[in-house]
Amino acid sequence: MFRPRIIPVLLLNNDHLVKSKRFKEYRYIGDPINAVRIFNELGADELVFLDISTTKNKRCISLDLVRSIGEEANMPFCVGGGITGINQIRDIISAGAEKVIIGSHAVSDPDFIRTASEEFGSSTIAVCIDVKKKLFGKEQVWSVNGTKASGLDPLEFALLMEKNGAGEIVIQSIEQDGSMEGYDLELIKKITERVNIPVVALGGAGTVSDLKKAYKEAHATGLAAGSLFVYYGPNKGVLINYPDKKEIRF
Repeated sequence: MFRPRIIPVLLLNNDHLVKSKRFKEYRYIGDPINAVRIFNELGADELVFLDISTTKNKRCISLDLVRSIGEEANMPFCVGGGITGINQIRDIISAGAEKVIIGSHAVSDPDFIRTASEEFGSSTIAVCIDVKKKLFGKEQVWSVNGTKASGLDPLEFALLMEKNGAGEIVIQSIEQDGSMEGYDLELIKKITERVNIPVVALGGAGTVSDLKKAYKEAHATGLAAGSLFVYYGPNKGVLINYPDKKEIRF
């Protein structure tokens, strides 16, 4: 029986874990390697690490950190942050990551996704699409940690990324990020209904019920979250957690 992947997404600010709300209000969470060890014990399906400090500083995610994660992780993991070149991808994969996630550079240079997928195969290349509504409610893709509006329509961009060879789309609502109020199911469904590659939902999950809704109602094949897996209780105390397999029967 098919079960969607349940994926903790861990934000890095340099070598530290942080958590955001609507791509702002960053809160220190802890040490990434310690989090990997806990997720090993909890049996996470997959991990995602995104370094938010890289694009604005014009650098790539730390290879030393990727190697350290690779040495510790018992599950597949992928990383993103400042990736703009083929050699960077080669080094990241050699350091132990299963795949890379490309966001801002996919917006500024969509053809790079074609070049990367031809070099490494589609299964190695995922594209993260960050979405926020404009003043009058029209959705568009944003880049550079949600600070730069692209004018691109999310669905059209997702279809272009699929055409260019991306093996997976991560669709994220900036407005739902860190809210723990549920995914933007309408946005996710709009993408899953039109693309033929896996779609990972991200942004807003606060309960296991939210994960199930993204799968059953919006048809996402991967269910990703940040706050859900690092906070616990109404006061949002920091506690790395992951649902028991009995909780996530679909």
